[in-house]
Amino acid sequence: MAILVDKNSKIIVQGITGSEGSFHAAQCLEYGNNVVGGVTPGKGGQMVLDGQVPVFNSCSEAREKVGANVSLIFVPPAFAADAIREAADSGIEVIVCITEGIPVNDMVDTYEYIKDLGCRLIGPNCPGLLTPGEAKVGIMPGFIAKEGRIGVISKSGTLTYEAVSQLCSVGLGQSTCVGIGGDPIIGTKMAELLELFQNDPDTDAIVMIGEIGGSMEIEAAHYAKAHVTKPIVGFIAGQTAPPGRRMGHAGAIVSGADESAAAKMAVMRECGINVVDSPSEIGETMKKALAEVAA
Repeated sequence: MAILVDKNSKIIVQGITGSEGSFHAAQCLEYGNNVVGGVTPGKGGQMVLDGQVPVFNSCSEAREKVGANVSLIFVPPAFAADAIREAADSGIEVIVCITEGIPVNDMVDTYEYIKDLGCRLIGPNCPGLLTPGEAKVGIMPGFIAKEGRIGVISKSGTLTYEAVSQLCSVGLGQSTCVGIGGDPIIGTKMAELLELFQNDPDTDAIVMIGEIGGSMEIEAAHYAKAHVTKPIVGFIAGQTAPPGRRMGHAGAIVSGADESAAAKMAVMRECGINVVDSPSEIGETMKKALAEVAA
């Protein structure tokens, strides 16, 4: 079992006829063989990826004709918010938006628009989802992961890959890896994913990687203390970042004392999370945490 996507997911790619959409759609198809269509308005009826994947004019058409329930968005920033809304309106259940640079005001309005439509948005500005051995929805390199029972949640794409590498180095595979994105407004927060992993019988423990800026990690830590019984290993990026300066992601700017790496790490420790000072410690720390549970 996994969360959000698995071998039964039926994936469409919005923007599949563009260079980025085409390239990554091919990678996702090769990994899980469950890309069932693409969407580019005005180009419906074409076949792409060596004739393997049909193109539709709209998400609703793809939903009707191939039963799509997951959408992967590679659409330019000016049009990406509308693409998210279109997917949500069509009944797509999981929407993964890779696009970086969507205006914040567009995402504020879009978040409000889709919140009661019964869909789950991952991103924007994220690497997407990977359920090892079953489905790849985004740009994560599938070959670095292996099937297992550790859930991964991360704001950072590259640190997601590092966490996976560290887990694999000590023999621990992953149930699902989720890159949530680093923008100020994202579709799914850490606490929501902690709930999903807590309720997944095939996830034994969770890695949670945050960064400076915002209060999401603190909220997640308090949620974990109250509701999560599985071991969590946590890391906060940006420990040496100067206050007031954005570091990498649009959401990674410290505007208050509680948004610093040190403050977040302190709260996470107080809430029972196994906090590491370096990503290189994730694998061994998780292995030790699992051993303590089993003892």
